[in-house]
Amino acid sequence: MKLLLTGCTGFIGRELIPLLIKEGHSLTVISRQSKGKIQTIPNDQNINFIQMNPAESSSWDKEAIQNSLKSCEGVINLAGEPIAEKRWTTDHCKEITNSRIETTKNLIKSLRNLRKPPKVLINASAIGFYGSHPQTEFTEENIQGDDFLANLCKEWESIAKNKPRATRLLIVRIGIVLAKDGGALGKMLPIFRAGLGGPIGDGKQWMSWIHRTDLCNLINESVKNSAWSGVVNGVAPNPVRMNEFSNSLGQVLGRPSLFAVPGPILKLILGDGARVVLEGQNVKTQRLNKLKFKFNFPMINEAFKSILA
Repeated sequence: MKLLLTGCTGFIGRELIPLLIKEGHSLTVISRQSKGKIQTIPNDQNINFIQMNPAESSSWDKEAIQNSLKSCEGVINLAGEPIAEKRWTTDHCKEITNSRIETTKNLIKSLRNLRKPPKVLINASAIGFYGSHPQTEFTEENIQGDDFLANLCKEWESIAKNKPRATRLLIVRIGIVLAKDGGALGKMLPIFRAGLGGPIGDGKQWMSWIHRTDLCNLINESVKNSAWSGVVNGVAPNPVRMNEFSNSLGQVLGRPSLFAVPGPILKLILGDGARVVLEGQNVKTQRLNKLKFKFNFPMINEAFKSILA
């Protein structure tokens, strides 16, 4: 298929783009950065690269993107500033919001103007949709929470639902994505390798995670399988508490997991963004079970062994 990709030149795209090329798809990749600065884009005749800011409505008027839209058969929209990497200042919260909301608004408006819209739209969301709770187990059936991230995810998803009637929509509420070259695990690895790792906060909070390979396989499957629509939680079937996450990582690395990172220190570094790590959520996926999706890495130990092999 001819696929249009937004937000796929970073941490997830490093694995997703090669997989989609291997599957035989032709890709148009949108990015704010120049092609030379992006390691995820191989020199492949099946990749068309467009440098633009998808959050700016005027950028969608350019001939290159309009031509790509007219011929595309599927869209994968993962655009969004990282959520838990900086303090949640007013400016950063605006950036977190606009990178998702404005990009998706502009995308949907462009798709609705097409005479022949794409067959499928895969749109990212996050398990932040459910809010945080120490005990509640969340599935796709639960209603949204009531904090900054929950309200952001609700708006993000509601915009995506305005897609053309002929376009199948799958919304993937993504959990903590694990790979060694980025994300939460990428930041933790140097600390653990130095023997200074340990649980963050009280260690009792839930970590709803997914191996990057499983997430990419999930997205790939949803592109080609018409049974995939609605909402799925992009999480492995076995969430763990932070203590188990830290202990398991320490064991696989052969390093002790002794030094807990106090919550107040994390709050000092990340501000409100620390809530994502400190409060946690126990999120399961009923939909992926019904769709018979097979995880390569359902258990945290298997995931760490694969990532750190």
